[in-house]
Order: sequence, then structure tokens, then C-alpha cells
Amino acid sequence: MIRSELIQKIADENPHLYQRDVERIVNTIFDQVTDAMSRGDRVELRGFGAFSVKKRDARTGRNPRTGETVEVEEKHVPFFKTGKLLRDRLNGKA
Repeated sequence: MIRSELIQKIADENPHLYQRDVERIVNTIFDQVTDAMSRGDRVELRGFGAFSVKKRDARTGRNPRTGETVEVEEKHVPFFKTGKLLRDRLNGKA
């Protein structure tokens, strides 16, 4: 599912809301999650999962094409851990 499909589904299930309002709500939620993660905060949605940022240390890598060693800089990457309810639903337990 992509963002526009999510917006359309929410708008279809809530006919009392205008689609532009649903779009604004969805965009605000994603913006807040992005802002929190860029500050290094953890975002938890109970039953769904938790978004966090993990730090990857600098390391020496290798160019797979030439075999030459390359220095890879430190970086921060997004990480998602599923919640118990989501994990159970995916495995047919709920």
C-alpha cells in the first residue's frame, strides 16, 4: 500500500471527512514521525511497532567490483521493530 492508497481508504471509510483533510492528517502524522526520528527519538505505535534510529559505526568496506578497500563513514539508519499484535496477526494467531 502506498500513501495515496492509504489516504483513499481512510477517506472511503470516513465519508464525513473531505479527502483533502484526510491527506493533511496522514501527511502530518508522517511528518511528525520523521521529525521525531531525525531528532533521534523513538516512535512507538502500540500494537503496530516502534520506529527508532540506529547508529552504524564507521568501517572499512570493500568495493565488490574491484576488491579495493573503501572507508565507509558513520551513519544513522531507520529501524522498525514489529509490535506483538502485528506479529501475531501476520502469523495467524489473532
